[in-house]
Amino acid sequence: MSTSGQLPLPFNVTPRYGRDDFLVGRANAAAFDAVLRAPRWLSPVLLITGPEGSGKSHLAAIFTERLNATQLRADHLTFANVPDLAARPALAIEDADRFNAEERAFFHLLNLSRERGILILITARKAPEAWGLETPDLLSRLRVAPRQALIEPDDALLSALLVKLFADRQLEADPSLIAYALPRIERSYRAVQQLVADLDRLSLIRKRPIGRAMVAECLGFTEEADGE
Repeated sequence: MSTSGQLPLPFNVTPRYGRDDFLVGRANAAAFDAVLRAPRWLSPVLLITGPEGSGKSHLAAIFTERLNATQLRADHLTFANVPDLAARPALAIEDADRFNAEERAFFHLLNLSRERGILILITARKAPEAWGLETPDLLSRLRVAPRQALIEPDDALLSALLVKLFADRQLEADPSLIAYALPRIERSYRAVQQLVADLDRLSLIRKRPIGRAMVAECLGFTEEADGE
C-alpha cells in the first residue's frame, strides 16, 4: 500500500494482556487451558510455540500474573543470573528461538526446575529442533518437555481478533467492514495486525473514517477501492 501526504505521528498501542482480554478459539484453546492449569502441571516446563502475533506473549503475561512469575527474554538468561532466577517460584522465558540464551545456563536452569519445583513457561516461534542449539543435552531436555502449539486462526477467531485490534486503537469496527475483510484477508495473525495498523495510519493521513474502499486498498484489491 502506498500513501501520500504528511505522515502522522505514530500512535502507541498498548496491548491489553489480562486473562479476559485473551481471545480463545480452536487455534489456541489447548495452550490457554494449559497455562490456566498451572501450578498443577505434571511437568515443571511447558513450551508454547506459534507464529508471530499468535498470543505467546499474552499467555506468558497471564502465567506471570497468576504465579507471580519472573518474565524475561531468553537472551537475558545467563549463567551468572541462574542462582537468582532459580530462587523464584516461576519463570516465563520468551522468544527462545529469536534471542539465544546461554545454553549452559538454560540447561542448568532446566535441571534446577526439576530439583526445586520451579515452573518454567518457554515461548518460541518454532520447535526446539529448529533453534540451532549446539548443546545436545539441552535439546534433549527441551524435546521431552510438554508442548502446546498455537496455530493460525480460523474465521471465528480472525473476526474476533479484528474487532479487538480495532478497539485497542480506539477505531470503530463496523460489522460490515469485518464481514468484507474476512474472506479477503490472509489467514494469519500477522496479516490481521498489519491490516488494522495500515487502516489506522491511512485514516489519520487522509483524515477520513475507515470505509470499505480503504479496506480494499490496504488489502490490495484496487479494483474494489473506487466506491464504498
